Amino acid sequence: QVQLVESGGGLVQTGDSLRLACAASGLTFSSYSMGWFRQAPGKEREFVAAISPYGASTYYADSVKGRFTISRVNAKNTVYLQMNSLKPEDTAVYYCAETLRYYGLESSYDSWGQGTQVTVSS
Repeated sequence: QVQLVESGGGLVQTGDSLRLACAASGLTFSSYSMGWFRQAPGKEREFVAAISPYGASTYYADSVKGRFTISRVNAKNTVYLQMNSLKPEDTAVYYCAETLRYYGLESSYDSWGQGTQVTVSS
């Protein structure tokens, strides 16, 4: 049974940084691409970033490119999202997910974490 547990969210001010972590269990972590998504109040869930199984390739939404960095440590079964220069529009619940398929389709992801709240005040 796959389990993904996010942590690291919180309340910060505009321009601050946060690092989210997602600890995975119940899967061969290094076989999976991992993704971060977010859902703001009243909006649909959207793609944020993804990373290939060994971290050779990373992908970002245009809205976070240059500010967010996704990384992973396979020995720890953990994927991270370093978020810098945070803006109020980054406020959302952030979710991690795993996929053996194409990283760019939300429907490709199979297991999801419970999410962690990130709130950026202006």
